[in-house]
Amino acid sequence: MFVLVNTKTYPCDQVAVAEAAAAVEPTTDARLAVAPQPTAIDAVADTGVETWAQHVDPIEPGSNTGSILAESVADAGATGTLLNHSEHRIRLDQLDEGLSASDRADLETIVCANTPEQAAAAAALGPDAVAIEPPALIGTGTPVSQADPEIVESAVTAVDGVDESVAVLCGAGISTGQDVVAARELGAEGVLLASGVAKADDPAAALESLVDPL
Repeated sequence: MFVLVNTKTYPCDQVAVAEAAAAVEPTTDARLAVAPQPTAIDAVADTGVETWAQHVDPIEPGSNTGSILAESVADAGATGTLLNHSEHRIRLDQLDEGLSASDRADLETIVCANTPEQAAAAAALGPDAVAIEPPALIGTGTPVSQADPEIVESAVTAVDGVDESVAVLCGAGISTGQDVVAARELGAEGVLLASGVAKADDPAAALESLVDPL
């Protein structure tokens, strides 16, 4: 299982979260990664943990003041990026261009989707993975695998019908090891989570509790 911790813009110690992930990963078969804020990518990557960008813009190098260039996050140490998170929606044409920019910089990609239909549309653009994330459950502590397990199963079926090579991940409300196991049983190959680890008093203990049941 792939476990990606998104620190969002929480007032947390992002390096401490990364150090916790780096310490826990050798103890589990799970693949752990952290997606910090852009200015912390290099510091997080220096911990040795797999590092992802929270977003890159659909641009090429040039006159793009204020934008996030895929090559820049790759140079800072990121190996992948989220795209189209519920908190950072982009149009379909921008998503297509963002995937092209990510591919140009050799970044792995996860596209977030609200519904199975959106997941299928995203899969048609050729990302590495699609994450099903109903926005209403994000940050609630109620996992989508519990609140609406059918949406996860439907997303897996929809994505497989488009491109079986695209993995399906589960996001929104993931906070316990039981949530991760439930996501796996529904066909997901990984999970996205944020506050359950990023806002924890002890990120290492939070991560251990997530991956121990695996």
